[in-house]
Amino acid sequence: MRNPLADKVVDIKPSGIRKFFDIVSEMEDAISLGVGEPDFDTPWHIRDEGIYSLEKGRTFYTSNAGLKELKIEICNYLKRRQGIEYNYNNEVIVTVGGSEAIDIALRAMINDGEEVLIPQPSYVSYEPCAILANAVPVIIELKAENEFRLTAQELRDAITDKTKILILPFPNNPTGAIMERKDLEEIAEVIIENDIFVISDEIYAELTYKEEHVSIASLPGMRERTILINGFSKAYAMTGWRLGYACGPKEILEQMIKIHQFAIMCAPTTSQYAAVEALKNGDDDVKEMREAYNQRRRYLMYAFKEMGLECFEPFGAFYVFPCIKEFGMTSEEFADRFLREEKVAVVPGTAFGDCGEGFLRISYAYSLENLKVAIGKLKVFVERLRAEKA
Repeated sequence: MRNPLADKVVDIKPSGIRKFFDIVSEMEDAISLGVGEPDFDTPWHIRDEGIYSLEKGRTFYTSNAGLKELKIEICNYLKRRQGIEYNYNNEVIVTVGGSEAIDIALRAMINDGEEVLIPQPSYVSYEPCAILANAVPVIIELKAENEFRLTAQELRDAITDKTKILILPFPNNPTGAIMERKDLEEIAEVIIENDIFVISDEIYAELTYKEEHVSIASLPGMRERTILINGFSKAYAMTGWRLGYACGPKEILEQMIKIHQFAIMCAPTTSQYAAVEALKNGDDDVKEMREAYNQRRRYLMYAFKEMGLECFEPFGAFYVFPCIKEFGMTSEEFADRFLREEKVAVVPGTAFGDCGEGFLRISYAYSLENLKVAIGKLKVFVERLRAEKA
């Protein structure tokens, strides 16, 4: 029989995050620090609005680009929080999570063989989505000594005459790294000089602990070169509602909407009504959750220092990225053995790119109580490994 499968899909590796998640789900009494999902419930006033929309029979398709009310509130939010102005009518599209926005942006912008620059370690979807769009992914290896920030020189060295897009994944999953205004200004200069575009994934924009997030789209000359991607999963604890959005130049958004129209039709209607409420009245909820994450972040940094485990201080998202190179094991070996011996799941750094070797991603989107139990087990495990080496 003829092969029914597409080679480029077969060649894509499954997510390295899900492997450990699946093992934990079948292991009794295991603790998972592996999934980047808030442990908070969606705030009640947001849930109530979703429930009310169902009670009122609002169960029909919305326009392809999304509810007018929601697009207006997205524009209001971005103007209020980032100082960026978009036209709700033709510069905003509501998507099924930020992941769909990444996918359709790449497909709308890439011609076969054009290059997409992907700084790594970073979110697992960027490289597969680039491949599915028939792009050539070019990996920029971020360095621990630079706190996993992208430098202007690293960007300049990676650009060729085939480069079309830079994916800018900050605040970063898995490292927790952020880019400050001065970093972005240097990056923007290189982007404009070389006439390339940016897909800026800002899903963790509300979860920063050093200074307020700055979007590269807010810098001079960058709005017309940037697709800004954000959503509701992380900031508002709405992962299961599957809602994101993209903002950018009209001519790019028109093509993205075409793909969205034929593949999706529209984002879930109930979720869109709930998201209007989140943007209108959710600032206090975000602040409360951010403060809780920051408390957990500071606890983890203190605990790592106490056990002598090297880890740069992250100021964004809800992840830490400790170094385990001293143990002479691969990240996968360390994570697998830690899970088997102590029943705690973390994610190998290599799930986010080969340059994640020697690191682990630990999520603190879990209660402080769970973190304390898990870190106690990590301390015991680390001491055992050091004793074995002695």
